[in-house]
Amino acid sequence: MKILISQHVPSNLAPYEILQNQYGAELAFHPFFLIEPLSAKEFRAEHINLPDYTAIIFSSRHAIDAYFKLCEEMRFKVPETMKYFCSTEAVAMYLQKHIVYRKRKIFYGTGTPASIAALITAKHKGEKFLVASSEGSNTAPLTSHLDAAGLDYSVGVLVKAVCQDLRGLDLSSYDIAVMCNPADVVSLRENFPDFRQGELKLISFGKAVVRTLEETGFSIAFKAPTPEATSISKAIELYLQSTR
Repeated sequence: MKILISQHVPSNLAPYEILQNQYGAELAFHPFFLIEPLSAKEFRAEHINLPDYTAIIFSSRHAIDAYFKLCEEMRFKVPETMKYFCSTEAVAMYLQKHIVYRKRKIFYGTGTPASIAALITAKHKGEKFLVASSEGSNTAPLTSHLDAAGLDYSVGVLVKAVCQDLRGLDLSSYDIAVMCNPADVVSLRENFPDFRQGELKLISFGKAVVRTLEETGFSIAFKAPTPEATSISKAIELYLQSTR
């Protein structure tokens, strides 16, 4: 049983070793795309003026790196008064790479759009917010909350997905492929325009990738996450159990 997973090799391989030992699975990790920051030229096309914003909302480390890279390229010195609203504590802590954390106004939620919106109390409603996003991402779950609160904001694309060269992969040699992002599907179609699914079973991880796979005409053998399948490794395990 050969399984292709469209991600980098994880730091913790223990859950995947269980799949190898219990099911004889042969696992291959291969990212289908990379996240890259937009260049200053690409960002200027969005007509967003960075000095206009007094607060910024981050949901990923990639967006943080891209923001400070753009600021440097565009010679914008981020003021110490800037307020940072982050999706999780881990994302907030990553700001230490670029700023003196203890001296700044930093707030973080629990990973949901609602938790980010809840941070923006009456005390912060006068700010002008920049929502840092990635190309093609769905910001509606967050912006619907910002609209409901009557906040002044703009959505700025700071990062983009760049397809990897997958032509060295023999997809026909795999029994299962795990797709984790809509950009995985885009990369698959770009690299293999004549690809036919055939007997390849697809496991999806994330609602957005389910929608993209179905719109592209692929069938999905197992959809995750679920209350039982909260990780990629668990999704694979449950699918393999169901086929025994």
